[in-house]
Amino acid sequence: MMIGAQTKAANVAVAWKDYAYADARQAIVVTTKDWNTISGTARIFERKSKNAAWTSIGKSFPVVVGANGMAWAQALNELPSDTGRILMKTEGDGKAPAGIFALLSSFGSAAKPSFVKLPYQRLTESIECVDDVKSAVYNQIVDRNSKIKNDWNSSEKMLAVGAQYDLGVFVGHNRTRQAGGGSCIFLHIWKNKNSGTAGCTAMARANIETVLKTLDPAKNPVLIQLPEDSYRKYQTQWNLPKFGK
Repeated sequence: MMIGAQTKAANVAVAWKDYAYADARQAIVVTTKDWNTISGTARIFERKSKNAAWTSIGKSFPVVVGANGMAWAQALNELPSDTGRILMKTEGDGKAPAGIFALLSSFGSAAKPSFVKLPYQRLTESIECVDDVKSAVYNQIVDRNSKIKNDWNSSEKMLAVGAQYDLGVFVGHNRTRQAGGGSCIFLHIWKNKNSGTAGCTAMARANIETVLKTLDPAKNPVLIQLPEDSYRKYQTQWNLPKFGK
């Protein structure tokens, strides 16, 4: 995904969309037992307006997060004052970002499925997500064959990842692209239910399809991702969806 004026030059997906969590009317909520747990549970919520109560949509389903758990990250929410006891996410740490994040666009290895409403990028051999912290396009999905300057020495060749990237969603993490703050965070298909990721949130193919059938860019969808204790702690303060155990 390209940001701002560079979008046309790269000819990939869309620019970052400006919205706050208060504007969100759809949410994918992911919780884990604690900061180090790989396995988690996802739930889908909607609300009719920014002042309405969140309502659960469908059944919960299992996910996996980073192989090393989660870490606080740059997000739509303000970082809690006690984040010092939990390390902040960094590039290559194997941790999924914790917080509230915009869900901006989607991608896949085939033509855009009819059920996908988010902007969609079909993956080709030249589509890459840049994880080189020194690059001007760090934490962006780019087309190597476009006019953009190829100034990166490290990137994820997304099509080569295979079945896990047959369908996915770009998570708006590290929006300001702080060098070393982490990059290329997605919702995507898992390898299996026991394998953590490099920092993404992964799930069964049927569930990513359900997510993509639901997400509507007009409803400013977000990912809310936290360990259970932090979710309970900030539920009221951040007006997070409510659910039972």
